[in-house]
Amino acid sequence: MSMPTAGAQAVAPAAFHIMLKPRGAICNLDCAYCYFLSKEMLYPGSRFRMAADLLEEYTRQYIEAQRVPEVTFAWQGGEPTLMGLDFFRLAVDLQQKYRRPGMVVHNALQTNGTTLDDDWCRFLRERDFLVGISIDGPRDLHDAYRVDKGGHPTFDAVMAGLNLLKKYGVEFNVLTTVHAANAGHPLEVYRFLRDEVRTDFIQFIPIVERDNDTGFQEGERLTDRSVTGRQYGDFLIAIFDEWVRRDVGRVYVQIFDVSLAAWLGRPPGLCIFEETCGAALAMEHNGDLYSCDHFVEPRYKLGNLLELPLIDMVASEKQRQFGLAKRETLPRYCRECEVRFVCNGGCPKDRIIRTPDGEPGLNVLCEGYRAFFNHIDPATRFMASEWRAGRPPANIMAHLAQQEAEWQRHLAGVGRNDPCPCGSGLKFKRCHGKLQGKG
Repeated sequence: MSMPTAGAQAVAPAAFHIMLKPRGAICNLDCAYCYFLSKEMLYPGSRFRMAADLLEEYTRQYIEAQRVPEVTFAWQGGEPTLMGLDFFRLAVDLQQKYRRPGMVVHNALQTNGTTLDDDWCRFLRERDFLVGISIDGPRDLHDAYRVDKGGHPTFDAVMAGLNLLKKYGVEFNVLTTVHAANAGHPLEVYRFLRDEVRTDFIQFIPIVERDNDTGFQEGERLTDRSVTGRQYGDFLIAIFDEWVRRDVGRVYVQIFDVSLAAWLGRPPGLCIFEETCGAALAMEHNGDLYSCDHFVEPRYKLGNLLELPLIDMVASEKQRQFGLAKRETLPRYCRECEVRFVCNGGCPKDRIIRTPDGEPGLNVLCEGYRAFFNHIDPATRFMASEWRAGRPPANIMAHLAQQEAEWQRHLAGVGRNDPCPCGSGLKFKRCHGKLQGKG
């Protein structure tokens, strides 16, 4: 007997991405800002463990639906390692069973790092998993919100897990949330990740947390833990200014890479900055498929894998409209913005305030995004020009160093009471002269 369909079917995408949550919202930590812990309420009485037969059906259908030579299985939660090693051993065996000849299968696992041990890290290395580990900065900044079920700090446990990843040579990157506690310490966070964690790739995620009782994306009030637009913009600008002068080509910061792609006229490659969305979905432990990881709530449920074919749900009219809404509901203020080409309004979950002329749908982080993208324009234009000329974008570092040296030579000949050459209208001693010791 054939499965029913998910309704009027649109053209199926050649590739799509699903965050698989085999343990659902279950986690051994109790991070204050976690948006997913409340999803446990959607499944009262559940064991929150993906069954082996469901895992096999998902693996088969996910691989069959991808019309590209490489496919990535993304494991999230909650805390996915709570499923145990045997589950993941079965998962990679099933991937090999169903992959097409010549197809390359990747695995990416996001973890809080506290459950990792030698057996886990040996497996992750042998099976070539890419591991994302969540660290919010140095001890005091990390432990501000990332605590265990008893409210105890987790920094030491996370660093122990990180050291095991390094010991076994597991490829890893870092996910750092930006919130009220660490937003005011951008260089402290960045230098810790670069110099102590020694990561090559950093993803910053702004915490925009609705203050309501449902855990859904509704209401306009935000929690005190949330980062403001200005804070997030200042955070990114401070890090960019250090990165662009010394770390280009050595440390990869996701939003900086996304920006360069946009300045090159390419798709940003990150769903929140794409013109439309809908190709990054989420699946719960029981096979329920949702439009997006940030919209795991009843009205965004597309169906269940045991009842509807995966590709029909992904290509359904409901999901198509979800993706198009990102563009179709963009307010005029955004459509006319000079940085729309890179921002595209940001993530729909954060578009909860009104524009200056009263139109709904403005991103709460707009002030920060706009300041950041305008700030990086000159340097990013230079890097894009170098790339087009077949030269490394890292040439920006020598270019800026030369500019700085020329500026310092210029300042050396300015008198204390002369107008400051920066054009501020102030006397030199009241402006850049202070930095030169001539104030």
